[in-house]
Amino acid sequence: MTGTPAADGWELLPAGVRDQVDGYVLQDAYLQAVRVAFEAGRARGLGLAGAQLVVNARYLHHGDTIARTPDDPLDVESLAARAAGAPGRVVAIEAVWDGDTVHDWFVELLAVTTEPDADHPLATVYRSTAERYLGDRSPGPLDPSAAAADRAGRALAAHLSLPFHFASPAVPDDEAPRWRG
Repeated sequence: MTGTPAADGWELLPAGVRDQVDGYVLQDAYLQAVRVAFEAGRARGLGLAGAQLVVNARYLHHGDTIARTPDDPLDVESLAARAAGAPGRVVAIEAVWDGDTVHDWFVELLAVTTEPDADHPLATVYRSTAERYLGDRSPGPLDPSAAAADRAGRALAAHLSLPFHFASPAVPDDEAPRWRG
């Protein structure tokens, strides 16, 4: 044993499983890597938290060699092109909170349409995406994901002459009231 939970957990895994975990990490497939590490390591005492530590350590180990999933674009031209591709008539641009165990809280930018009545994803604004988009600009009192989604969403809505709705920019709330036209 080497003394760190991640290193000890890595040593619990057979070589073939280690190769598989690294393969998923290099593809930026975090959940699959954790699942493989957890399933193979469970019988050897590696719990879910340990599997997550192992995979995080492998992300750190591989660094820039990981084929990262590209960020969704937040520029007005790209967002407008995506909105134009939505079936139906776009009647509003909306930002809504969502979250998961990998990314914590993030914001989805949506085109709201009629005929059919639906929401069409335009961009997912994770914290890392937001920080790159904002650059040196301060997010102010908002979470970076909220600040970036608010700025990009307002710019797109103005460009398309549509209303913009973000019910809860200051507080992550995936049950905040939705846009009603």
